[in-house]
Amino acid sequence: MKQERRDFIKKSLLAAGALTILPSSVIFANSAKGNTLNKVLPSDKINMAFIGIGNRGGQILNEFMRTGLVNNVAMCDVDMGAPHTVANLNKYPDVPRFQDFRRMFDKMATKIDAVCVGTPDFSHFPITILAMSLGIHTYVEKPLSRTFQESELLMEAEKKYKVVTQMGNQGHSEANYFQFKAWLDAGIIKDVTQVTAHMNSPRRWHGWDTSMTSFPKGQPIPETLDWDTWLSAAQHHDFHPDFVNGQWRCWYDFGMGALGDWGAHIVDTVHEFLDLGLPYEVNPIKIEGANPLFFPQASTIDFKFPKRKKMPPINITWYEGLNNIPDLPEGFGASELDPDIPAASTGQIKPAKLNPGKEIYSKDLTFKGGSHGSTLSIISKEAAEDMKSKLPEVPVSPSNHFENFARACMNQEKTRSPFSISAPLSQVFVLGTLAQRLGTKIEFDRKKKQITNNTFANQLLIGTPPRREWEQFYKL
Repeated sequence: MKQERRDFIKKSLLAAGALTILPSSVIFANSAKGNTLNKVLPSDKINMAFIGIGNRGGQILNEFMRTGLVNNVAMCDVDMGAPHTVANLNKYPDVPRFQDFRRMFDKMATKIDAVCVGTPDFSHFPITILAMSLGIHTYVEKPLSRTFQESELLMEAEKKYKVVTQMGNQGHSEANYFQFKAWLDAGIIKDVTQVTAHMNSPRRWHGWDTSMTSFPKGQPIPETLDWDTWLSAAQHHDFHPDFVNGQWRCWYDFGMGALGDWGAHIVDTVHEFLDLGLPYEVNPIKIEGANPLFFPQASTIDFKFPKRKKMPPINITWYEGLNNIPDLPEGFGASELDPDIPAASTGQIKPAKLNPGKEIYSKDLTFKGGSHGSTLSIISKEAAEDMKSKLPEVPVSPSNHFENFARACMNQEKTRSPFSISAPLSQVFVLGTLAQRLGTKIEFDRKKKQITNNTFANQLLIGTPPRREWEQFYKL
């Protein structure tokens, strides 16, 4: 497949007369190291396929097309007749369409430079690993995967296949990313020992019957839906409307709850720039409305990270649930919601007693911030005024998250949330959801990457085995 892909690119360039301008030693600069992946020329647009084209996947498709750097060459969705997919299909009537990503890659792999994976959490892995193995650059919505092992395998694949990767926590290309780094480098943020993070808006499963002991009874599968492909590697479940169109986020079998959904937008810069890596302990301080099938009605999870180089140990305490509000520092002020947060498939995020965000406690200063690209501010007003003249200039982002990925495929930029950075972040959330699910403390060996105090929890790092026909994806 790699050789066919390289031959196709060479033929295309010859047809365009490109090789009279740039020699093959430039276009295939890494071939001496065994890397024969497609290298998009800086003057070209990248040929991109989109898997998951409704709801959030459709939003991402439109964001990529707005960059002006992308050709839409293929669209794939398991339900090509649903209203949320038809709208985007109608925009691109001449683009090849597929209902199974495996068939799409079988037919079009040599014509695809990059792929966008905008499907439910549990189905990210098989699509992503297959694309990478074919030498295709890959953009994946957050969280990167549903299990710890899947993120581990994707980090290994990033090294093995040497493709461009990006997870879709778009705040990594917005103001908060550049501000946090600038303030850290200038010593404004230093000696952080505690972070409080919170998501207290209503969630889809809030109000569900917590005495539920079995999954909803199956209903007829819509005629336009390929249910077997939707399930992908997950164990079989009969179709039910509460599994699709965002409802999958409610269930441990399919989603990552509020932590996986919003954690990547709230603690992402803290995790990267404070070099947190993986915690050594995750403790469910509070669990309300627990159920073995879906996420709690409220929970407080404490993550403990050790000392790193000259930085002290740090705790991140996560709060979710309508009334599970953390104590706020004196002088906190108003809680604002970033107007640029993308709308959910059910509409804009609903008001909450406390908007999604974080408080960062350091030795000398306390900071507050929102979600996504929201910038930090210093608490209180008096402290902020005292620091005003000491704050460094913050660089302006050269590209949004989608343009950053496209330009990285053209070798013009480096992605800001590659799997080497975003996979460990996603693994933190996996450990948190295990603590939620089991209601027990997790003790974690950071070097061996094993849970040491609970055999069952350790088995869940891998999760349930994939269905037989999907086992091959875990061997690529």
